Amino acid sequence: MAQSTLIQDWQRRKEKSNAGNKQIVKRLIRRKGKDLDALASEVHDRVFLKINCLDCANCCTSIPPIVTKADAARIARKFGMKPTQFERTYLLEDEDGDTVMNSSPCPFLLTNNECMIYDIRPKACRQFPHTSNLDFSKNMNLHAMNATVCPAVFHILRELDFGN
Repeated sequence: MAQSTLIQDWQRRKEKSNAGNKQIVKRLIRRKGKDLDALASEVHDRVFLKINCLDCANCCTSIPPIVTKADAARIARKFGMKPTQFERTYLLEDEDGDTVMNSSPCPFLLTNNECMIYDIRPKACRQFPHTSNLDFSKNMNLHAMNATVCPAVFHILRELDFGN
């Protein structure tokens, strides 16, 4: 499937697929471990050859990322701000007690879907969608939810399930 077709397919199916995502994750949990992690890493690479994040950027427009103290200090330094000033301007504590960006879309998302702070972006942004490393199994609880936000996760889950 072509890149834009994969994203369009996800857009059509994402709303109705939440229960399906959860069922796929339940099936994958039974296969949890190094074999699944290695397969997921391969599937991740294949799917991301077909999907360009800059064509979507839904994560940046809909999920405020967790920002650690180290992230805040690093980004503040880039803008010549004190960390406390950066925190007051850009961060808030969410209902889970996590420190996150205070707005969606992210204030550092440019109109072309590029990230103004890409080289120093928060750790949560660097790790999203948690499907690329050999820790796929450790993030099982996130995959069903992330499939409603990220077309790549949606297609990764389906390809892994098809391999069942």
